[in-house]
Amino acid sequence: MKAIRRFTVRPVLPEPLQPLSELARNLRWSWHAETRDLFQSVDPERWASSGGDPVRLLGSVRPARLAELAGDRRFLRRLTAAADDLRDYVTGDRWYQGRSDGLPAAVAYFSPEFGITAALPQYSGGLGILAGDHLKAASDLGVPLIGVGLLYRHGYFRQTLSRDGWQQEHYPVLDPNELPVTQLREADGSPARVSLALPRGRALHARIWVAQVGRIPLLMLDSDVEENDLGERGVTDRLYGGGSEHRLLQEMLLGIGGVRAVRTYCRLTGHPEPEVFHTNEGHAGFLGLERIAELCDGGLDFDAALEAVRAGTVFTTHTPVPAGIDRFDRELLARHFGPDAELPGIDVERILRLGMETYPGGEPNLFNMAVMGLRLAQRANGVSLLHGSVSRGMFSGLWPGFDPDEVPITSVTNGVHAPTWVAPEVFRLGARQIGAQRTEDALSVGGSDRWDAVADIPDEDIWELRRELREQLVVEVRKRLWAAWRQRGAGTAELGWIDGVLDPDVLTIGFARRVPSYKRLTLMLRDRDRLMDLLLHPERPIQIVVAGKAHPADDGGKRLIQELVRFADDPRVRHRIVFLPDYGMAMAQKLYHGCDVWLNNPLRPLEACGTSGMKAALNGCLNLSVLDGWWDEWYQPDFGWAIPTADGIGYDTEHRDDLEAAALYDLLEQRVAPRFYERGRGGLPDRWIEMVRRTLTLLGPKVLAGRMVREYVDRLYAPAAHAHRALDPEAARELAAWKARVRAAWPEVTVDHVETSSPVAERAEAPSSTASAELGSTLGLRVRVGLGSLGPDDVEVQAVSGRVDEEDRITDATTVPLKPNGAPDADGRWVYEGPLSLDRTGPYGYTVRILPTHRLLASSAELGLMTVPPEDSGQAAGVLLR
Repeated sequence: MKAIRRFTVRPVLPEPLQPLSELARNLRWSWHAETRDLFQSVDPERWASSGGDPVRLLGSVRPARLAELAGDRRFLRRLTAAADDLRDYVTGDRWYQGRSDGLPAAVAYFSPEFGITAALPQYSGGLGILAGDHLKAASDLGVPLIGVGLLYRHGYFRQTLSRDGWQQEHYPVLDPNELPVTQLREADGSPARVSLALPRGRALHARIWVAQVGRIPLLMLDSDVEENDLGERGVTDRLYGGGSEHRLLQEMLLGIGGVRAVRTYCRLTGHPEPEVFHTNEGHAGFLGLERIAELCDGGLDFDAALEAVRAGTVFTTHTPVPAGIDRFDRELLARHFGPDAELPGIDVERILRLGMETYPGGEPNLFNMAVMGLRLAQRANGVSLLHGSVSRGMFSGLWPGFDPDEVPITSVTNGVHAPTWVAPEVFRLGARQIGAQRTEDALSVGGSDRWDAVADIPDEDIWELRRELREQLVVEVRKRLWAAWRQRGAGTAELGWIDGVLDPDVLTIGFARRVPSYKRLTLMLRDRDRLMDLLLHPERPIQIVVAGKAHPADDGGKRLIQELVRFADDPRVRHRIVFLPDYGMAMAQKLYHGCDVWLNNPLRPLEACGTSGMKAALNGCLNLSVLDGWWDEWYQPDFGWAIPTADGIGYDTEHRDDLEAAALYDLLEQRVAPRFYERGRGGLPDRWIEMVRRTLTLLGPKVLAGRMVREYVDRLYAPAAHAHRALDPEAARELAAWKARVRAAWPEVTVDHVETSSPVAERAEAPSSTASAELGSTLGLRVRVGLGSLGPDDVEVQAVSGRVDEEDRITDATTVPLKPNGAPDADGRWVYEGPLSLDRTGPYGYTVRILPTHRLLASSAELGLMTVPPEDSGQAAGVLLR
């Protein structure tokens, strides 16, 4: 019979074991090996059956066993040591506390998903895992972050396969009382709540759950409360589910409700209020509207409030394609804001303008969440150097007239939380070399450019480590494959062949990720005969482990999975290639540990960063990847291979896939497999081991989330905190009034005449004329400009110079500010002067431009305003030297 109601019965821990509850409720156990070992020793069998989840373990362990442990002095000593270590970790000074004054008192970090541990399944892929690693690294560094997300009652789906290899989704119900979270409560013990106003007098209520991630509280909003109607209860039902209105309500709850949850948490706990708000992708962008509304309630007008909010906001974009951005119909948005819904004090038209795609090719009837995120943040970044460049090009229409490299979007390359992703065997090997504490610090805090101690590890130890991890992977794959085939309907008698799947001495390649089309799951199948030859090579075989989930609505992705599964089902190769369903954090850790090569073959440049290869590298796995995302930035032949690409050549997709697949096969046949199986005098693959050594030495320190978070602190959080403090109400009003004045006056700003005092320039009759000058000489520039009602304090007049291409476009530009010479003339025109140094040889050119300037701007491009000489004036390019 089926139960009509479900609830959780918690065990009563004996008094000596009470610290176990504290340890279980702080998710530091998910990356702290000693704490996990302690829980495993409580009951090894139940620890395994609980999936390594301390909360589930303590909910199932027998009272007799608890009583036994309460009298076990050795266990109690270990428990006391673990509890003391956690308290020291949570309360002691760390990297952040040793920094100089001026850093933000707190930072609120918003994300639609967080991948902390498999025991808290609130993630779908890279964005969530990155957010989880960000929180963990911030905890290790002592950065005072508050995480903000949603608690999805079904989490992300579980994946199985039908007999014919079609993906099937299952949505198990998650009971928050069985998760490592606690409910935030008011002083009187009642649940803390946030509420949003909905159209037609309705409301959306949510309670607040707190997951403690080391030092970091993660607040998660849950709409499944009795006060809500059935529709509103389902707002947080599943991650990335439902139609447009469902997604809009999720994002309003995350952004607007999230700010209200932060205020509630700080009120109840005394946590410092955030000075900086970090929006991890556009889903949480509405947080800026709520903060504007707060300031308007305090007496600021909308424009001044907007400036104050922008000063303290950081926006990170993770998508390199417009299709990956959430966009909503303007009418849908208008219904959910205004007098009869949420934020009634703000004019709906002002809200709609924040998300308008005002650039060429934009859709005027759509509201773009990334565009709003950029307009509400004074600082923005992509997640690798290449992605930063792609983002500047993708969003350049918001800053018309500026070259893409001047668009104010920087980049902070993602990193991964090494204590989470490094195999215990790798950690122990490092501890043998430099000690456990130094190894822990190197992996969590980082700070060095190289891990030179790796050079002292003997070759045989490295090779034995890699062989041990590969063998563990083989065992894991066989176990998971057997379970997967049972779910597909196979009988036990059919599955004897699984005992021979994979070989711990064969070169093992891993490929695991989400399955959108651009990641090209099936590129390896372009020439199946050639792939079979690689898998079955008599002397140098390879074996491949594949995993991945397609979005439930993506039938194209599901077809790719089915295509690969059917190939892997072929009795001729099924011992050499496997597809493992239900890819998640627990499976990923085994794959990263045990693979020799990590394969990544997206369509360049559509991989924003792609951190899976970083996690593999930290375990001595070599990368074989297209030069995209982080690999484009840090690739060296010393520690992997670059798959040649045909992007930008104009091939159709099919032909491009054929070319790049052929390049992949060539690399595997001619370079990767021979290097793995080649043996030196001592019987070891010396050159392969050296590549592993170089990977750990040079890549290891770079790919750390600790490095990433330190960059966020120094380059984005600290400047945002300074700007936030500078934008007090008076300064915010001043800046808003100045911007309004500048925008109104800008049509009157002109460049009227440009001349040089150099005889060389006087001989150049037009930009196309040929002239020459010597390297190192200097030209004197004299520019006459009209500023209308603006003055020299409102603008900067610049000379822009550099090499020019065949169309007289300036490349690799250098800018030099020019100075006003005296007062305006009788016509109200100003003269600006300055030197132009000729510091490069070859075709060279210059132009001049006028930009707004103010002490409170973060970038001269912030307003998107620029004036240059008119093109028909003969001065637009100002080419001097051909």
